[in-house]
Amino acid sequence: MDRKEENPEPVEQAAAPGRLARIGAWFDLRLRISDQIWPELAHHVPRSSASFWYVFGSATLLCFMVQLVTGMCLGLVYSPSAAESWASLEYLNYQQPLGWFMRSLHYWGSNFMVALMTIHVVQVFLFGAYKYPRELTWVVGCFLFLLTLAMAFTGQVMRFDQDAYWGLGIGASIAGRFPFVGGIVVDLMLGGPIIGAPTLSRFFTLHVFLVPALLLLLIAVHLWLVLKVGINEWPMPGRLVTRERYLEEYHQLVAEDGEPFVPNGVQKDLVFSGLVMVALVSCAAVLGPAGPNGPPDPTLIDTVPRPDFWFLSLFAVFALLPAYLETPLILIAPPILFLLAALLPFYSGTGEKSWKVRPGAWILVVTVFVCLGTLTWLGIRSPWSPDMAAWSGTPTPVAMVRGRTPLELQGALIVQSKQCRTCHSLGGEGGERGPALDDVATRLTQDQLIHQVLQGGGNMPAYGKNLSPAQVKALVAFLGTMHPPGQLPARDASRVASSAAPVAGVSGGR
Repeated sequence: MDRKEENPEPVEQAAAPGRLARIGAWFDLRLRISDQIWPELAHHVPRSSASFWYVFGSATLLCFMVQLVTGMCLGLVYSPSAAESWASLEYLNYQQPLGWFMRSLHYWGSNFMVALMTIHVVQVFLFGAYKYPRELTWVVGCFLFLLTLAMAFTGQVMRFDQDAYWGLGIGASIAGRFPFVGGIVVDLMLGGPIIGAPTLSRFFTLHVFLVPALLLLLIAVHLWLVLKVGINEWPMPGRLVTRERYLEEYHQLVAEDGEPFVPNGVQKDLVFSGLVMVALVSCAAVLGPAGPNGPPDPTLIDTVPRPDFWFLSLFAVFALLPAYLETPLILIAPPILFLLAALLPFYSGTGEKSWKVRPGAWILVVTVFVCLGTLTWLGIRSPWSPDMAAWSGTPTPVAMVRGRTPLELQGALIVQSKQCRTCHSLGGEGGERGPALDDVATRLTQDQLIHQVLQGGGNMPAYGKNLSPAQVKALVAFLGTMHPPGQLPARDASRVASSAAPVAGVSGGR
């Protein structure tokens, strides 16, 4: 009796796991979880696929779960009303305890999700994981990527600030270009002919209900395909994919050199997901949320709206396209590019997988990222954007008016009063939508300057109806002085030749 009473604690400690096991067995007997789920989790995968190159899909799924949790928390405070949405975000930022942090987690979670999804798609493409028999897995993944971008765009609209308002305006103008049905599409998108209360309500429904529901459905299909078809093995040069032998070779590889996904294969996924979570929380805590950047005001034209980072390249493309190419490229190019990507397994579904013997694959990836990076940089810098305050807030450099005639000084005043500096810079200050005026006299003759001012050209509108002949004369006189010291202004070569010809005849006669 004494020995039994000396240390009763181990008996209690042993009894606790027994109770937990009995509770778990009770639920398992009724839900049949272990019979259905555990065999799938413990299925064998190629040992070579247990690599840090294969962790981006699970990390993307983690970010999506973060979006769902933070989105539900924000939905308790956010008001999807055109009159109150901006105020509710201000309340979250400055009054709700940890509201700013929840918004920040949601914002950075969206950025991380798009980034990781992009890396995952590129990794699958370079590793040839879209080839037979994983065609449907790739197609579903392409639609998941499209829905991820849709989540990011509709999330920006939820801020309903100046950026969101003008972004919606651009989206509506694009939708209005569809032949025959453009007006119907705009009404369906905005809930009417203008951006208003119905617009935000519709995008709230898209962002909170429709797009997440589609994402959950496609994620379930995607995971089912990954489990049933198998994880792609590490691509080896010379190991060709053929419809006749691939499945047999894959199953043989798993049988000879495979390991259970849980717990062996999932370890690197857990490590990387932990690192992603640390980075996400750090960005949220240090960098904070995005916006809102002022309440939406369509009368305020002195604004420089920009989309979120992932759409800056499109922003640049739309801004830089010439007018005659806008509608064809905006409406035709994106669907064609998406179809080419989604149908890739059906015209390139066999053969080599390794990027080492597919130079076209990594050359294409590098080219795409260089183009997107360049366009994103242009979207950030926006050299074509006008400076709406330059005409009134930026003085004409003193060096450009010193020693000028009264007529030329009158031209300098016209440059300011007619808002030329909104689009053209002088002395490095002003808009950059048009070329700088500092050396315009070296590029255009006097007649060409008059023609450009009166009739316009390129991106410049015609000012023939807005300027009197006296104003045009003064403006061109001032612009004619815009050339570096010691460099002559541009001259009409035909006039120079014709004026020189009589002189030559006279000297010959003498």
